[in-house]
Amino acid sequence: MKKTFITSAVIAIAILAWLMSGVLTEPDMEYAASLAEQNTIASQVEFEAPPTKVRVQHLTATQQTRFAVVRGKTENKRTVNVKAETSGRVVERLVERGSAVTTGQTICKIAVEDREVAIDEALQALNKAKIDYQGALKLKRQGFNSESTIAEKKAQLASANAMLERRKIALAKTEITAPFDGIIENIGLEVGDYASPGDFCATLVDLDPMLMVGQVSEKLVLQLRLGESVIGTLSNGSQVSGTLTFIGKQSDQNTRTYPIEAELENKSGLLRSGLTAEMQIPTEEVLAHSVSPAIFTLDDLGQIGIRTVNKQNLVEFHLIEILSEHGEGTWVTGLPNEVTIITVGQELVIPGERVDPVEDNSNLKDRSKVATKSGANIDSKS
Repeated sequence: MKKTFITSAVIAIAILAWLMSGVLTEPDMEYAASLAEQNTIASQVEFEAPPTKVRVQHLTATQQTRFAVVRGKTENKRTVNVKAETSGRVVERLVERGSAVTTGQTICKIAVEDREVAIDEALQALNKAKIDYQGALKLKRQGFNSESTIAEKKAQLASANAMLERRKIALAKTEITAPFDGIIENIGLEVGDYASPGDFCATLVDLDPMLMVGQVSEKLVLQLRLGESVIGTLSNGSQVSGTLTFIGKQSDQNTRTYPIEAELENKSGLLRSGLTAEMQIPTEEVLAHSVSPAIFTLDDLGQIGIRTVNKQNLVEFHLIEILSEHGEGTWVTGLPNEVTIITVGQELVIPGERVDPVEDNSNLKDRSKVATKSGANIDSKS
């Protein structure tokens, strides 16, 4: 038992002495020193590494038009229910739905009945009133009639003339005519129907000119000007052009938007009312660059932009706004007027990084074919 105690004590003293000698701590210090050395070496390697080669192209901004895009629809300029102005049986309808009519063309006919006879009676009364008036004037010259008698006969003549005109108008109202050129959209009266004043014979729509209508925000309405050209893209992809003819002065109480109208020529009648239309309206002139969409990148927030190289060969990121597309690329704003953009290799670098720019002489439309190539491909042409 005594030997066991002595042995244990010796082992404990030996372990204590080993710990105090620093045998356990020295490997940790050596590891820490080694890690710092490795970091130093790595930083030196990174510092001494050559800058990434990228292809670049110098661009100069040009003046372009900014367009506001407004969702709207086509709408016929006028729609009228052509109504009867007198009563009677419909004896003839001269149009069908879809018929094109001109101003004054007869649409429906109402029975004349005794209206022509009434005109003959009024004509006879007018002739008698003329004779009486002329006779009264003759007697006055002979000294047999007073001024009051002459005035009475003159009033009777005027009344007879007015009666004839009223009965002519009543006869004319038996023909219901088109008030303007247009297309018959609906039919209201059929042959045999009894028409009363106010009954509609047909619905007439005016398709030329046609309108494009929409609603714009209070911010946008301040940028619009009457007379501006408007381009409309219909749901089938076809385009129409017109002129901005109306900008509302009062906003909608619910949406706080203002109504606008553009007038379109539609002599062929091919445009129909109610078609969805996307209206492009010029708002201002801005400086913009034409670039390939292939060079667009996103920042950490997911915002679209373009990487450029400044005079110190450092990468910069610029947020952009797309104005419009064209055959050779896309017009964008947000870049400096004079700028050097990275056309190949933008995905290999980050803002603030120093690069080795190589001039890119390829066409704008060809850049998308090489924009995703590696840095080795850049070196092969440098």
